[in-house]
Amino acid sequence: MLKSGVHGNNFTFPLVLKACAKLGSIRDGTKIHTHVFLMGFQGDVFVQTALIDMYSKCSNLSSSRHLFDEMPIRSVVSWNSMISAYCKDFQIDESFGLLKQMRFLDLEPSSSTLVSIVSGCSGSGFGALWHGLSIHCYGIKLGLTSDLLLSNSIMSMYIQFDQIDAARALFYSMAEKSTISWTAIIGGFIKIGDVGEAFNLFNQMRQEQISLDSIVFINLSSGCTQVGRVFVASSLHGLIVKSGCDCDEPVENSLVSMYSKCGDLVSARKIFDLVHEKSTFLWTAMISGYTHFGYPNEALNLFKILLNTSSRPNEVTLATVLSACADLGSLSLGREIEEYIRMNGLDSDLRVQTSLVHMYCKCGSIERAKEVFDRACNRDLTMWSSMINGYAIHGMGEEALNLFVKMQRQEGIKPDSVVYTGVLSACSHSGFVEEGMKFFECMQRDGIVPSVEHYLCLVDLLGRAGYLKLALNTIEEMPEPVQAQAWVPLLSACRKHRDIELGEFVAKRLFDLESHGTSNYILMANMYISIGRWKDAATMRRLMNDKGLVKEPGWSQIEVNGSIHVFLVGDQSHHRSVEIYEKLDVLNAKLREAGYVAETEMAMHDLEKEEREEALRVHSERLAIAFGLLSTEPGTTLRIIKNLRTCNDCHSAFKFISKITSRHLIVRDGHRFHHFESGSCSCRDFW
Repeated sequence: MLKSGVHGNNFTFPLVLKACAKLGSIRDGTKIHTHVFLMGFQGDVFVQTALIDMYSKCSNLSSSRHLFDEMPIRSVVSWNSMISAYCKDFQIDESFGLLKQMRFLDLEPSSSTLVSIVSGCSGSGFGALWHGLSIHCYGIKLGLTSDLLLSNSIMSMYIQFDQIDAARALFYSMAEKSTISWTAIIGGFIKIGDVGEAFNLFNQMRQEQISLDSIVFINLSSGCTQVGRVFVASSLHGLIVKSGCDCDEPVENSLVSMYSKCGDLVSARKIFDLVHEKSTFLWTAMISGYTHFGYPNEALNLFKILLNTSSRPNEVTLATVLSACADLGSLSLGREIEEYIRMNGLDSDLRVQTSLVHMYCKCGSIERAKEVFDRACNRDLTMWSSMINGYAIHGMGEEALNLFVKMQRQEGIKPDSVVYTGVLSACSHSGFVEEGMKFFECMQRDGIVPSVEHYLCLVDLLGRAGYLKLALNTIEEMPEPVQAQAWVPLLSACRKHRDIELGEFVAKRLFDLESHGTSNYILMANMYISIGRWKDAATMRRLMNDKGLVKEPGWSQIEVNGSIHVFLVGDQSHHRSVEIYEKLDVLNAKLREAGYVAETEMAMHDLEKEEREEALRVHSERLAIAFGLLSTEPGTTLRIIKNLRTCNDCHSAFKFISKITSRHLIVRDGHRFHHFESGSCSCRDFW
């Protein structure tokens, strides 16, 4: 236009300045400002207001204010633009200062003026609530609250500050309500966790025949996630399909997330598979669902598919899939993911680094976890907690406590309840009774109310160390809701220390509180077997059968060359089963030569001694180790994961195996890690 010799006027320049504002181009905006000046339009209110708006949206608030102050004549729109600029920058005091000037000059603000200020209040700290309240009062005084946009803004501001009663009162006082009004109040109740009231309002909304949009459905799906009710979730899904909103990308994302978090992974996967253009959020939601509900294999397989698409995992995706690696115990895949993280420049993200620490700890590589921890900058409380807990489950109590002290003294980080759980767990696994009691008291002095986890750690600490009476007194002093869970570690301690009298007392309390706990019957049966009371043990087994309780089958797994191999007790389904049993026979012969004697007391009493020994030799973890010895080079560390607590006999056998094979055996059972090396275990037989 300029090249053709036609120059702009007071209608042209505001349009071009608006384009500069949209682009955020201060360079082009400044050029246009110069042209405005040369053409003599610098005194035009319309043009100057557009310049104020352009500079503010290009993050040059000082130029906006300078122009505003230089304006000889200002319209209400000019005032609104300047006030809005301050509000968008969350400078609420400055915007209120301009509002006061307007009142002093007898200029009456419009509803748009108040909407700008209220929006600014919503994005500021809690102190801005009082400014918002004053604007609400001022709007009532000016008779502007009938304006729908202003009422919706005020209601949203109240919801932002969790003032749901004020928001509800305003909502019901509104003569006119839009879809935005209903959506805002429903979202408010979802935000405070009152899902029932949110759905009541939704039903009212439908009765009023208000048009439904995707936002209200996204809010309600979030509510379904909170309550975890699949039936409600599926009913909502039906309404979404009926309304035609099911193809909106945000709705698809919310549906997958909703079903995943409600535990209906089949429905989540069906929706996921139907989406053609999958966002990173969608991939993450599905992977997270599999991880959270104990399907790490599915999570990792989906992650591999993701890597072959145009989508790219973000920090949240990687943190989630690393958690799946930790659950599965796949060290090789965890290393591959770390390599991917490095290659894509995501290794500086604190959340990813913390997930790497957690993954390496759970996969048995505590040294690698420490390397990642030491390399991290600006470590937060979560990362310190992950490393402390890692040391705890590996039985490295001194390292855990030293790190805890360092976190406080050198870094000045105040521990929270999660960190104290890790510290108490470390004391429990290492037998640090005095230290554990001291930290339990320190925690309470720090203002942390003990949770179930803290009490369980304390009882476990005392019970493992043989302070059974003190553990009993501790339970009896606990709040009643906590006691039910605290009896379990005490019963386990009674079995370990063969205190039958106390064990029977604890078992009776447990059976009265939780008659369907399979592990409690097994613990009592094993306790009776350990002292030769076979009839009582049989009674426990019969009670289990009468109640339809089934013991969880034990399994063990080992990862070799990136593949995971799972074994059950006496398993012969593996394709190398013949070789495994041959290797096991050779190994058992060497064990006997080295002085190993089978601990057969816990095997079935109706078997002969030789049969009991044979039953122990085919435990799942022994099959896994035999396969590992067959499939790896001499000197290779073997990492075995077992779902249940390792029995005393296998624990004894592993010490001998580590010595005669010169292998480092790392066993993760249902309670902790054991590092077997040169004939000894890291737990020092305290487990």
